[in-house]
Amino acid sequence: MIRLGVNIDHVATLREARKGMEPDPVAAAVMVEMAGADGVVIHLREDRRHIKDRDVSVIRQVVKTHLNLEMAPTEEMVKKAVTILPNMVTLVPEKRQEITTEGGLDVQNHYDLLENVISTLRANNIAVSLFIDPDIYQVKAAARLRADFVELHTGNYVNAEDMDQIIEELEKLKAAAVAAAKLRLGVSAGHGLNYQNVREVIKIKEVEELNIGHSIISRAVFVGMEAAIRDMLKLIR
Repeated sequence: MIRLGVNIDHVATLREARKGMEPDPVAAAVMVEMAGADGVVIHLREDRRHIKDRDVSVIRQVVKTHLNLEMAPTEEMVKKAVTILPNMVTLVPEKRQEITTEGGLDVQNHYDLLENVISTLRANNIAVSLFIDPDIYQVKAAARLRADFVELHTGNYVNAEDMDQIIEELEKLKAAAVAAAKLRLGVSAGHGLNYQNVREVIKIKEVEELNIGHSIISRAVFVGMEAAIRDMLKLIR
């Protein structure tokens, strides 16, 4: 059964539109678990554009299932993770000007940095996932680094404009998932997945977990958080 992690960053994005107190992502984290999702995902960005340090601290206290902290592989963020102790850290690339994460980590070209970060996190009993493009060489580099998981970036599949391109991107996802599983890496997928395009991704049997945020939060505006999450759970299970 595929697990569902719900990213609640955009609850904080809505709060920051007015720089106020609501909606509170802490309340959203509680609702995610009550709706039956398998975990909560939050991204603490270096510029704190949505999720804040206070959010991370309180959410760590209230989440009883699985907390996945997305973060850049920087000294500041490693210190934060070691203090907070999430169940998992997903290491992602980060650019200050981007609206959302634009691509996967270049594991091969940042091998030494990632090796040090992963070593520190695992020494503190934090599982490590690497957010990567569906590329065999990046998968192999992740395995050499002894990451626990890879999260396959589904952005190119999501943004494909015709059927040939969709099929091509799905094949890349499948090949990367198969390679990762053979190398004993856990496999998750995410970025831009919604209630329509997720149907093909769940057919990839090596994918154990989906991390989905924007489409669920967008649907929740109209039907409520619990209904939006339960609709996604019905689709993927």
